Amino acid sequence: MSRTVRLPPIRSLRVRITLLATGLAAGVSLVLLWLAWKLIGDAVAVVPQMPPGSVVRVDGVDVDASVLAEHLRLQARTKVLLFGSVAFVFVVAAAGILAWSFTSRVLRPLREITGTARRLSVESMGERIGAVRSKDELAELAGTFDDMLDRLQAAFDGQRHFVANASHELRTPLAVIRTELDVTLSDEEADEAELRRMAGVVRAATERAEQLVSSLLLLARTDGAGLMMHEPVDLAAVVASAWGPLRVEAEKRGIRADFATVPAPAFGDSALLERIAGNLLENAVRHNVDNGWLEAATVAGPRWSVLRVRSSGGLLDPAMVPELFEPFRRAGVARTARSGAGLGLSIVRAAVQAHGGTVSAEPVVGGGLSVTVHLPALR
Repeated sequence: MSRTVRLPPIRSLRVRITLLATGLAAGVSLVLLWLAWKLIGDAVAVVPQMPPGSVVRVDGVDVDASVLAEHLRLQARTKVLLFGSVAFVFVVAAAGILAWSFTSRVLRPLREITGTARRLSVESMGERIGAVRSKDELAELAGTFDDMLDRLQAAFDGQRHFVANASHELRTPLAVIRTELDVTLSDEEADEAELRRMAGVVRAATERAEQLVSSLLLLARTDGAGLMMHEPVDLAAVVASAWGPLRVEAEKRGIRADFATVPAPAFGDSALLERIAGNLLENAVRHNVDNGWLEAATVAGPRWSVLRVRSSGGLLDPAMVPELFEPFRRAGVARTARSGAGLGLSIVRAAVQAHGGTVSAEPVVGGGLSVTVHLPALR
């Protein structure tokens, strides 16, 4: 059975490098051959000439000196052309073979990168090129490619995790709505009070779904996006504005609120800055204990302004605190809280990063959480 050999396409880099190297070798060889031919001719031409009519005896035969000189010149040039042509063929062939073999080794990492890229899919994002033999720019390219794949895999994993959690969160209020509707509609003796109770449950579930969708949209617009507005904002005024809607809820639960806010300038989007303060205060109220406490403070600095919100609450494992900034994490427990969507601190982190700031958190001794935000005071 015959075996078909597939040659690389003409436009491949290996073929082009080989043709270029062979062409350069052929050009240089032709120039050298031409120079040798000229030099031999000139060297023979400068031999001292004998007087006209001089006869030279060669192998017992008398030959005219001028004819002998011309014959020697032609013979020398002929030998140069003959041996030069043979050398030209060998040099060009050697250049082509060496270029083909050399480029094969040099471009091997590039073929590995191409093969890996072709095999990649969402299901096989774990495949990597790994270490390559060469330590040149191609090795650097392979390392950069692997780093890019690591970031892509992390992004895909985060996206799948986010979509799964979002689906779970949306499924819960929708299941509540459908269950209430099915139970109430199947009860032929349902009176007005039962219908009102069902309507209240459906409304609460709808509000929760609407809150989740709004939070998801805000997170999608904020995460990795730039600021739409740049204006000076006072963090003390932002905290006061964000606390208004939460005051009644805090008073009902007996939460004592202490504010040590002083004018602290920040530069950015006033709506996002108010969302940062609002989410921090909302978490401090809704994840607090009854008759607990919360503290909010602002500090002005030459380059950075600080917003800090501390509150009482349940005990937190310090190792679990960084996970609170992940979507759908509430007090270290995933998707189990009775209120909220678990996106508050995720939105805070995205909004702070959009402003070029930093956010950190640490547990409070005795229970609770302290969150500190640093925002640029200058543009």
